[in-house]
Amino acid sequence: VLEHIPNDTKAMSELYRVLRPGGWGIFQIPQDLKREKTFEDNSITDKVERAKIFGQYDHVRIYGRDYFNKLRTFGFTVNEVDFTKQLTPEEINRYRLATGEIIPVVKK
Repeated sequence: VLEHIPNDTKAMSELYRVLRPGGWGIFQIPQDLKREKTFEDNSITDKVERAKIFGQYDHVRIYGRDYFNKLRTFGFTVNEVDFTKQLTPEEINRYRLATGEIIPVVKK
């Protein structure tokens, strides 16, 4: 849900705070791995244009490759995993993964 939250920095900080030591999570978000940096632009207000740029009209950003390092700045250990290299095509479909999608598995 981080792509829906205006202040994702505060949300990530809170996720780190409430995760128990040794706890882990999967912080999957819509991400454009071709983008180096996360993109936000609140001046785009047209729903059709927002959907085209951000994937859905109600998303406030499209994350880039910098997402993993942003999680690390809060103290998370981040393992960047491409489960599509480990799963069968049936499993990839069942879990609705995009081929080549990198999933951040985080640990405190």
